[in-house]
Amino acid sequence: MDRRKVCVLMVLWAVAHLSSPGYGLRALRRTTGGRRGSMGLTGQDANGVPLRRSKRGWMWNQFFLLEEYTGTDLQYVGKLHSDSDRGDGSVRYVLTGEGAGTLFKIDEKSGDIHATKRLDREEKAYYILHAKAVNRFTNVALEGESEFIIKIHDINDNEPRFTKDPYMARVPEMSDIGTSVIQVTATDADDSTYGNSAKVVYSILEGQPYFSVDPDTGLIKTALPGMDREVKENYQVVIQAKDMAGQMGGLSGTTTVSITLSDVNDNPPRFTKTLYEFRVPETKELGSEVGVIRAMDADIGENAEMDYRIIGSDGPGMFDIVANRSTQEGVILLRKNLDFEKKRQYSLRVQVENVHINPRFFNMGPFRDEATIKIIVEDVDEPPVFERASYVMEVKEDAARNTVIGSVSASDPDDKSSLVRYSIDRRTDMDRVFNVHAGNGSVFILRELDREENAWHNISVIATEFNNPRQTSRVPVYVRVLDINDNAPTFATNYETFVCENAKANQRIQTVSATDPDEPLVGHRFFFSLAQEAAGKANFSVRDNKDNTAWILTRRNSYNSLQKSIYHVPVVISDGEFPMQSSTNTLTIRVCTCDREGNMKLCNAEALTARAGLSTGALVAILLCVIILLMIVVMFAALRRQRKKEPLIISKEDVRDNVVSYNDEGGGEEDTQAFDIGTLRNPEAIEESKQRRDIVPEAFYPPVRRPVLPPTRDNNGDVRDFINQRLQDNDSDPTAPPYDSLATYAYEGNGSVAESLSSLESVTTEGDHDYNYLSEWGPRFKKLADMYGGDDSDRDS
Repeated sequence: MDRRKVCVLMVLWAVAHLSSPGYGLRALRRTTGGRRGSMGLTGQDANGVPLRRSKRGWMWNQFFLLEEYTGTDLQYVGKLHSDSDRGDGSVRYVLTGEGAGTLFKIDEKSGDIHATKRLDREEKAYYILHAKAVNRFTNVALEGESEFIIKIHDINDNEPRFTKDPYMARVPEMSDIGTSVIQVTATDADDSTYGNSAKVVYSILEGQPYFSVDPDTGLIKTALPGMDREVKENYQVVIQAKDMAGQMGGLSGTTTVSITLSDVNDNPPRFTKTLYEFRVPETKELGSEVGVIRAMDADIGENAEMDYRIIGSDGPGMFDIVANRSTQEGVILLRKNLDFEKKRQYSLRVQVENVHINPRFFNMGPFRDEATIKIIVEDVDEPPVFERASYVMEVKEDAARNTVIGSVSASDPDDKSSLVRYSIDRRTDMDRVFNVHAGNGSVFILRELDREENAWHNISVIATEFNNPRQTSRVPVYVRVLDINDNAPTFATNYETFVCENAKANQRIQTVSATDPDEPLVGHRFFFSLAQEAAGKANFSVRDNKDNTAWILTRRNSYNSLQKSIYHVPVVISDGEFPMQSSTNTLTIRVCTCDREGNMKLCNAEALTARAGLSTGALVAILLCVIILLMIVVMFAALRRQRKKEPLIISKEDVRDNVVSYNDEGGGEEDTQAFDIGTLRNPEAIEESKQRRDIVPEAFYPPVRRPVLPPTRDNNGDVRDFINQRLQDNDSDPTAPPYDSLATYAYEGNGSVAESLSSLESVTTEGDHDYNYLSEWGPRFKKLADMYGGDDSDRDS
């Protein structure tokens, strides 16, 4: 398209839009600066200074330019011209503003404006520029700067676009025609104020005949009645939006709408079978599941929720049915025990119904269904069954052994009726007090009973089938031991009684009561009296109060603790049952010194002990404890002192043992059998390295060898030195036991003042000794003086 054609089109467009307020044509219109005031043509600047009117010689326009120009030449926009331009080339036109120099260029000489690039109205709809004319040589402005606008003329170059792709929508199934589903929206970027470039029309490309769309609003509606979700649930609808009001040549866009039919309760539940059959063993536990049934419902969610109930049964209360909400199944539960021998089959009539019913679909029939359930009971080998859940038996405590106290009875509930054998569960009868007859179930006693020891016995009897010993059952048997009067009454407590020395006759000093382990039905009745053997010489009397108590009274005016400090009063207590039981109980009475008010001041030791609450048995126990503690202390001290073990071997070959076990007095100095003095006179013959054989050595210490002095003839010094050396060895020997100190040799040598007292040196006669000095030692030594101090004539007589 050349420049002239473009100009022609622009002129034609301008003529067609002269009346448009946004596109007023001001081309070829001469204007002058300033403004018209009320007094004429005047003007002021911002400071109020009057402006000078001058004639504008400037011609300007509002230009229009087509977008998306595709020509090869520069697109002509328009021409600027000033009245000052004489055509001699002295005027230069200058262009400034948006896009000047880049998008728009002006010919400095002619004032022609061209666009250098393709312009898009959707990016920018108009450009504001400024132009002025200046002298080319002096660069002086010939005209003031003028503003003009270049508007981009729209063409249909944008197709409609939907706000979403795809759209998701739901509509209830079975909806009426014209039910709104969803509204779609498409927008066009072209100018909506000019022509039909942005006028969009909607149409449906896919989805007939189920849905329709409003061409102006884009609202999608149902177009077909009775759409069933159970037949088809999802639909894909394609909607087109076309501009130019849908005319040929317009641009278009499409979107997809995914429509899902939501469920409504338009389908009743239906059983898949009319008869259900289940087999259940008779030993089924209560509350357990018998079987499961299920009705089918084409609906989903809450529309498919169902309730089950039993509407008829030949075993009322035997079964129950509940709905499983997660699976919508009906679970049959057992509520009562089954018994194959009593009833072998049950028939139930069950109904199912929707929980949520839509009244709109009542005309589609009842939303319920019915079915029959047949339950067959299977036989199971059951254990024996006792006639009772428990047994209570009674027996008197004086019953003889093997006395039958009752019987139990059990039978096999199965058809075969196996025989039953009875036995006692010994874990409940550890003392083997009872037994049961294996054939007839008679329970009898094996030992004498004592109600006061155990008034009740709880045992279990086991019933076992002969044909199947694994089938057993047990029943509790409670045995009550009946009381008989076999215990005599006694004092209720241990009375500690005292009487004052200044007591008066018939004075009460003690109230006694009695106790009896027996339990008569009408209660206890005790009788108190003084024993007959003490009635004649009694110092006290017993008065029965006839209320199971008695008073102890004095029978004289005074008592003397020095004459007799303790009295024993025999009290006879008897009961009133048959056979009557009685016992004699001794009441100990202490005699004490009292004040005038009868308060005890002083008693003998026994009385004080008794008043302190300590009986003789308690004192003996305390004394025994003290003795035992003392013995433990003594033994512990002895063990600490004896650090070595006892000798294990007693040998007569040991020299020291010969000396220690010198057990006869023999014949004095003539007796040399028990001790060999030659051993003492021959020290070299002793093996000093020889270990002792009478103890087990715990540590070995090498013997300390000391030099042995040579013997002399005059004083037997070798024996004395030998003994001293051995004493030192024994004293320093850590392995020697404590009794080594007894291994003495009774030899002190010739130099001792006391001389030797041993019979080893008794070689002289008795006449060599003078015992007369014993008579000077006093009367205590008179006997010794008479025995040894007399002359020979006295001893002979």
